[in-house]
Amino acid sequence: MKGRDLLADYDVSRETMERLERYAQLLKKWNPAINLVAPSTIDALWSRHFLDSIQIFSLAPEKVTKWCDMGTGGGFPGLIIAILAKESDPERQTVCIESDLRKATFLRTVARETGVNAMILSKRIEGAEPQEADIVSARALAPLKDLLGYADRHLSPQGHCIFLKGENYRSEVEEALETWQFALDTYPSKTNPDAVVLKIGDLRRA
Repeated sequence: MKGRDLLADYDVSRETMERLERYAQLLKKWNPAINLVAPSTIDALWSRHFLDSIQIFSLAPEKVTKWCDMGTGGGFPGLIIAILAKESDPERQTVCIESDLRKATFLRTVARETGVNAMILSKRIEGAEPQEADIVSARALAPLKDLLGYADRHLSPQGHCIFLKGENYRSEVEEALETWQFALDTYPSKTNPDAVVLKIGDLRRA
């Protein structure tokens, strides 16, 4: 199924669709050299990676000045968020933190060629300048208790975390609650019946 067909349920403009398609072209071109995504998932790029990232965009509050994505890797969800925001909220800045220099170079190439408002920090998450972001996101990066430690550095006091998690999320939440206090909303994933999206607010150490 083509990307345009998969995104039929989302209000995606022609211009945004063209940026997503350009991103897909660049990823397929670069992937053999630096393994941005598992080669086995390339054929399912739109459903496995693009849609998985797109589904979290609407979970953010209306007013978001800065969105920080930790461990962006091949661009998920950070670059997808930046592409969607290009039209709906062009003043919003997306910050992608990625320590791998080759992946960071790829992210900068996509940001430049799609014209999005994205800053790529090629640093370790714990060493990057605190971002004071309204939203901090991550996908397939680390256990929740560790994610919250990373996010605490980059989140504004009233900010929220949005994390894509797999079927073991309940045990991760229980473990995280030994160290952290937070408000939690859970949303079923639209791309994987065993996965969820966690939205976390009021984060503080227990």
